[in-house]
Amino acid sequence: MKEEGDVFKKFRDSFEKMDGHFHILEQRVPVELQMEYFKHSEEKRKENQPPRPLSDQECLDVFGLLASGKETEKDEKRELLTLLATSKNVKAYSLLKEYVQTPDPEVTDWAFMALMECRISLESELSDEKQIYISTGLGGKGEKLRFYVLILSTDKKPFADYQKQIIEREFAYFLPKVDCEIERLTIGEKFVELVFLIPVRADIKGTLDIVINECNQYGNFLSDIFTITNVKELTHAEIEEIINKNGNSKTSD
Repeated sequence: MKEEGDVFKKFRDSFEKMDGHFHILEQRVPVELQMEYFKHSEEKRKENQPPRPLSDQECLDVFGLLASGKETEKDEKRELLTLLATSKNVKAYSLLKEYVQTPDPEVTDWAFMALMECRISLESELSDEKQIYISTGLGGKGEKLRFYVLILSTDKKPFADYQKQIIEREFAYFLPKVDCEIERLTIGEKFVELVFLIPVRADIKGTLDIVINECNQYGNFLSDIFTITNVKELTHAEIEEIINKNGNSKTSD
């Protein structure tokens, strides 16, 4: 499994070499939309219309248009949110925080991206520390990334009740000990789904190997076939497809 292990090592090493403050979007925003947002905001900063920084009153005026309740086109709402995000004004940050409490559904993801950019921009202005934005589809919290993991049963056999209890107990016991947060642990008939937060510099593969090995001390019922991704959660159809595949190699996205 050397090649597979190298992938995880490179992933971890990339963060070890980063020196600065990590910013990870907590909300789940498709990577494609994140890229679209930053491309758009970069264009707006270059245009610099109106000139930055905006005054408090200008930010309030923009927010007034955004929250007026009038019929406003989606693109116009995006423009207003981007204007606040690139305003270089602390007032804009508080206004964006207020807006994301009850955002317009069609620009919710855009609003969270605007809030994130505004925060990064202000911290860059006020701090000498390098600001690093990490983009994933599943997001994260603080300096932890959110991952989805699918672990199959050995030889695709249904779990016995006692095995399900062991899985639930061992995952709940071990993962918090290494500063991981379980958001969802679903035990199916022949598979386990895990959604959890793990520190960006942690050994993802090593962490999962340990907890799987702990479970298997009570009988070899968890396979070393597992899928890891920080792009999206798998659908039921995708899970079935993986279960039906042959092979014993770990995969990751």
